[in-house]
Amino acid sequence: MLFLKLHGQGFVVAEMFWGLWLFPLGLLVYRSQFLPRFLGIWLVFAGVAWVILSLVGLLLPQYEDKVYSYSQPAFFGEIALMLWLLIKGARPKPLAGSVSSAAAG
Repeated sequence: MLFLKLHGQGFVVAEMFWGLWLFPLGLLVYRSQFLPRFLGIWLVFAGVAWVILSLVGLLLPQYEDKVYSYSQPAFFGEIALMLWLLIKGARPKPLAGSVSSAAAG
């Protein structure tokens, strides 16, 4: 049982890193010109939710289920990014110089 509980606590600690990597990803998506800005904001919001869920799981484990149910909409930001890239794709705007040179050649 000790190792099962330790394994569960390892996942709670890993949630912290799942949230922390979403901050730079959300910032990059927000600053990009070919993905919508709301996806970047949603990813940063998901990162905050993962970090909060991890802290609650470590400090107040009795409330972890309740916090998870409240933060569930934030976690869909990762799925929204995946679906956006899968369906619409990332289409960068063409450069003005490359369009005229392609038409001339």
